[in-house]
Amino acid sequence: MGKITEIKFVGQPVFKQIMNLVEKVDINGLISKHESDYYYKSFKTRTHLFTMLFGILSRCDSMTEICEGLRAMGGKLNHLGMDQAPAKSTACDGLRNRSHEFFEELYFTLVRHYQSFLSDSRTFGLTFKEVLLIDSTTIRLFSDILKGVGRNPKGDGKKKGGLKVHMLIDAVQSVGRFIKITAAKVNDQKFLKSLELISHSMIVFDKAYNYYHQFAQWTSNEVYFVTRMKKNAVYEVKKVARVHYRKKGQAKVLRDEIITLEYHPETDEGKRDTKTMLTLELRKVSYQDERDRYYDFLTNNFDIEAEEVAFLYKKRWGIEILFYGKHIVMQS
Repeated sequence: MGKITEIKFVGQPVFKQIMNLVEKVDINGLISKHESDYYYKSFKTRTHLFTMLFGILSRCDSMTEICEGLRAMGGKLNHLGMDQAPAKSTACDGLRNRSHEFFEELYFTLVRHYQSFLSDSRTFGLTFKEVLLIDSTTIRLFSDILKGVGRNPKGDGKKKGGLKVHMLIDAVQSVGRFIKITAAKVNDQKFLKSLELISHSMIVFDKAYNYYHQFAQWTSNEVYFVTRMKKNAVYEVKKVARVHYRKKGQAKVLRDEIITLEYHPETDEGKRDTKTMLTLELRKVSYQDERDRYYDFLTNNFDIEAEEVAFLYKKRWGIEILFYGKHIVMQS
């Protein structure tokens, strides 16, 4: 008898099972629509997709790790429909040159296909048409790689440049809705102008996005928000609806207040009108968590419970996991 060289498995590898879920949509149709295989002889779109998913699921930190990891799998790649692992140079060329349009449409096609499986039951009690989360992350580069961006450090550190990735996420489905990439030095507030939000939706973000002019516009359009108040905010308390004393180790709402703030509106050209001062009425909720950390939240919704304001902001923390793997492309 000859030596048996074929590798056989009982059942399918986990990665192959995940890929079977992706294959439920018409990948070939999307490839043809976007012509994403044109000019690529060896590193086809499907191979590109499998390669990057392997890197994310395997927690690789660079293209070298991804390609070496695939090469180490040897004969097992046939389960993914791949003849061999791509060379690092070939994979990097594909990352640089292939259009993002195929991957963007594949993502939203998968979201629509599996929409009924993505809902988070803890959010169904919220009385909004949709709950959206905002956050940003910075992909850092030395300023000699990407000139003209970045901030001067306070100490003696080397000036960094880079890109800032802003993401809008659906809190119910935990999937991205909108992404915008800017230079690292661009103020977070400008991202808010890019959003098109429907009435009676709720948007949650951190204090870096505090933008009173935008808050006033949202309020007039019945778009609600929850954010944290900056420590240097100047305001006047108009009404105190609730007061509790702090108790160590107990999560609770400490104060629920109606406040007013003053701000300069903007002109049609996007410049501040320093000659005009307007007043904005908001709600301030002070909260202590079970680790005795203290937070001041701001919202323009006066109807929901104060505890719900804290719950909404806690949902925003889940956005961090979606930024994992952000350095894979940049380190290649």
